[in-house]
Amino acid sequence: MLEVLKPGPLATVQDLGRLGYAELGVSRSGALDPAALRLANRLVGNSETCAGIEVTYGGAVLRAQASVWCALTGAPGPVSVDGRPVPYGVAFGLPAGSRVEIGPPRHGIRSYLAVSGGIAVPPVLGSRSTDTLSGIGPEPLRVGQVLPVGQAGIGDAQAPPGWPSHRAAGTARQGTTAFVGPAGSGRQGPAVQGGGGGSGGGPLGVDFVPVSAPAEEIRLRVRFGPRDDWFADPGELLRTAYTVDQGDRIGVRLDGPPLTRSVAGELPSEGLLAGAIQVPGDGRPLVFLADHPTTGGYPVVGVVHPADLGLLAQARPGTTVFLYGSQR
Repeated sequence: MLEVLKPGPLATVQDLGRLGYAELGVSRSGALDPAALRLANRLVGNSETCAGIEVTYGGAVLRAQASVWCALTGAPGPVSVDGRPVPYGVAFGLPAGSRVEIGPPRHGIRSYLAVSGGIAVPPVLGSRSTDTLSGIGPEPLRVGQVLPVGQAGIGDAQAPPGWPSHRAAGTARQGTTAFVGPAGSGRQGPAVQGGGGGSGGGPLGVDFVPVSAPAEEIRLRVRFGPRDDWFADPGELLRTAYTVDQGDRIGVRLDGPPLTRSVAGELPSEGLLAGAIQVPGDGRPLVFLADHPTTGGYPVVGVVHPADLGLLAQARPGTTVFLYGSQR
């Protein structure tokens, strides 16, 4: 189990989301940067679908009540065990009674902490994810909360219904990272029972995650529709350098010249999905993320490619955003 000593500005339990409930008004939710969560899980030998902790702008401190393997991915920043620095993007041991502290990221917004066995809070509608809009799933982490951890080596059992296993039976390999304990501690990593399918326990499948410097601008793929015909020049969306204004798990507002409507009036509420670019009355685009509402009454001029939403979720205010796709 993990005890929350400090949650930071916002820390939530997230997996890859809940599928198949949009018709009931329940969005998918899940990690805003799913590629980062998948990597963190692979570093500690979990199924990619296991739940981890999404930490916003750092500041989280947790204490292990039993020894586990951990890995931090996503927005890179300082991480330490009992005050000793440990590397980002590499599996490290967290012995029983030790504290892991995640500092403010150097760039990006959201970091992902995976632990061997996954965070095993009770699933709601097939997922352990916190939906900050609807309140479905576990509450955001709070001081004194104790998070259950699954048994290492049976991470596939943590997968929500409908998600495939990403670990081929019998093919998991032992990781080859030289680092196995807190840097400079002289200690080995914790002995974790089960070991995720390898020999002797420990992290499997991925050895380390390379860190690259962030781009000063991001480019997002866009497909127009369904309501691009409500705008005088929807192609302006592709010719404008926007900047990230403000955002949360629900969506990100882009700052730039307003899009001009060609159709007056309002729409009846229509379905929404992650990536939808909704244009409210002020003409400034709003890109919805994982905790989006499932319906809305403002026209949607286009949709961002799902694979690019992680870039937007990690973009800090002031980041330049270019949208590209079919020219109009």
